Amino acid sequence: MSENRLPDYLDHMQQAATDACAFVGGMAKAEFLEDKRTQQAVIMSLIIIGEAATKVMDGYADFIQAHAQVPWRGMRGMRNRIAHGYFDINLDVVWETVQTALPDLLRQLPAVRNAANESS
Repeated sequence: MSENRLPDYLDHMQQAATDACAFVGGMAKAEFLEDKRTQQAVIMSLIIIGEAATKVMDGYADFIQAHAQVPWRGMRGMRNRIAHGYFDINLDVVWETVQTALPDLLRQLPAVRNAANESS
């Protein structure tokens, strides 16, 4: 039996989401659109989230089904769009993601993480 990495993947997701939100904290959208460093930092955080979500989806199908409220496919899809279409990243979508989807994810993750701990 392989090692249970589920808690690690969820921790990576939480840290990257927290980081991305902190990177844009106090920023207006116009500032974000002019700040390449912050864009790159947020984009990297989204890649980390998507990569961790992919690992969870690939290795823990029952857990995914039990926590269907988490947008696993959307996180993986965002990562794939960024990684494979890097020159076509829509910064408006990145901004909206960090403003709405990531705070929602951060509200969901503590309970999901507790469930992962209970199952390990």
